[in-house]
Amino acid sequence: MIKKYSFLFFLLIYVAGVYGQTAKYSNEFLSLGIGARGLAMSGALAASTNDGYSSYWNPAGLVYMQKAKNIALMHAEYFAGIAKYDYGVFATKTGNNSALAFSLIRFGVDNIPNTSQLIDAEGNINYDRVTSFSAADYAFTISFAHKTAVEGLSYGLNMKIIRRVAGDFAKSWGFGIDAGAIYKKNKWLAGAMFRDITTTFNSWSYTFSDEMIEVFTRTGNEIPVHSTEITLPALVFAGGYEFTFGENISLLTELDAVVTTDGKRNVLIKGNTLSVDPKFGFELGYKKIVFLRGGIGNFQKETKTNGDYVTSFQPNIGVGIVIKNTLTIDYALTDIGNQSIALYSNVFSVKFSFNTKHQ
Repeated sequence: MIKKYSFLFFLLIYVAGVYGQTAKYSNEFLSLGIGARGLAMSGALAASTNDGYSSYWNPAGLVYMQKAKNIALMHAEYFAGIAKYDYGVFATKTGNNSALAFSLIRFGVDNIPNTSQLIDAEGNINYDRVTSFSAADYAFTISFAHKTAVEGLSYGLNMKIIRRVAGDFAKSWGFGIDAGAIYKKNKWLAGAMFRDITTTFNSWSYTFSDEMIEVFTRTGNEIPVHSTEITLPALVFAGGYEFTFGENISLLTELDAVVTTDGKRNVLIKGNTLSVDPKFGFELGYKKIVFLRGGIGNFQKETKTNGDYVTSFQPNIGVGIVIKNTLTIDYALTDIGNQSIALYSNVFSVKFSFNTKHQ
């Protein structure tokens, strides 16, 4: 009997999370970070992003692509390969001062056993009746960026369509808008990214069999029919500086502050309404060909067994190489949890930059 209802317990937990209609941590898969470069720098990239990955970090950076077009891909696996995280983007300049990008994110857990039909009406166990389903989150984004008449200042917009599914049982559609700006002056960088500035709404619908409804009833859970999940705005303020040492060595440093508006979070600076999560990253480059990267972020308060509080943080490192100014391969070793959990993941991403013949 436990096996029969195991998948339903998973479903109850999943649905309870979305049916609660709370704003905190909504669409959190969009906060994981994209690309090995950004992950190695702990997400401190809102001011220095300058390629196709800008569609995620700050769309204003799309206009600073060194070549007219970018194709970038990332694949990562979390929790010992249980969860798959994939990203792809195509970005193109549409003139001297503008750029467009189209990107897709998928975060999902596949092949989850559906054991609701394991035991038939006569009480017989039949493993041939076990099927599987996926719980996956998708985000399709159209990005636009433009250089303004003010030298060094650009702005960008994201329009996001969000699709979240849990098998055939729970599905949602959502829509949101991001806005960003970057200002460059000599070697100084400043950026601002406003995520979900319009507030993002996910509208959920549910389809349950009679057996599932029976389990909801027996366990005292409300049977959901329709719900709306809300993602409140988050603001990212960033500043950076690029040092140069001779002709071959450069050092980019950046400090970002992520300001959330959905109440108190376990971050370095907490407030009843606003919380602030700082991130710092650096990128040491040689001839703009080989890069060593690192960063720290995800500061949290933890309680030790003796009751004392300690501040933990998440360190990340990575490397990158540019081949013939066209192919970029990046690697990051990143901890998806915190320093004490040490669930480190290896993340690879690639980027192909090119010009068309008439450019």
